[in-house]
Amino acid sequence: MIFMNNIVKRFGTNTVLSNVTFEAKEKEIFGLMGPSGAGKTTIINILTHQLKPDSGEFDTGAELLETGLMLDSDGLFVRLSCIDNLNVFAEIYGIPRKKTLCALKSVGLEEAAKKSALALSKGMKQRLALARAILHEPKTLFLDEPTSGLDPSTARGIHKLIKGLCDNGATVFLTTHNMDEAVKLCDHVALLHTGKIIERGAPTEICERYGAVKVVPDLEAVFIKLTGVELE
Repeated sequence: MIFMNNIVKRFGTNTVLSNVTFEAKEKEIFGLMGPSGAGKTTIINILTHQLKPDSGEFDTGAELLETGLMLDSDGLFVRLSCIDNLNVFAEIYGIPRKKTLCALKSVGLEEAAKKSALALSKGMKQRLALARAILHEPKTLFLDEPTSGLDPSTARGIHKLIKGLCDNGATVFLTTHNMDEAVKLCDHVALLHTGKIIERGAPTEICERYGAVKVVPDLEAVFIKLTGVELE
């Protein structure tokens, strides 16, 4: 289980997280929704031990080497090929190099295996970063806006991959601006606004509570109703 309990984080006099509390159950896809600047990346950075909170407690239910991470900054070795980017981490994780090609195939990059990361499009770089995150078959996976900027067809492929990882036992924690994505993909979500959790639960149940179900559940309408703010 991934959880936060009354987490507070300040940068100087600015409080960026205020008593944040939620939990993501084992083997589910949990989505953290909110606009830019709401505190989503700060939460991931705390859960992955890159930042320390000022108060509160948290846990991810996995050891560091059982965790996969894909951030908004891809951190790729741009002068290395796709396959060599993954081979570096195969050495770190102590896993056979043959798994690197399997990871590339899973994100549709097998034909770009020898291409340098510098030559990749933004969407291809995102897929390579995702391949790196899942290379060692992590128990817990953190994804910061994994389909941002991807075309609809590629995004659907990534959704299928994420669901498959969950079906195979991984717990997936992701952030997104895309409320439709959250409805289709996530078992539970939390809505974050100015560092505070303003609603949480199953996407359809949240929409039903606020009368935002017409043809399909509309989480964005719920967010606007609660905050008066449109998502970017």
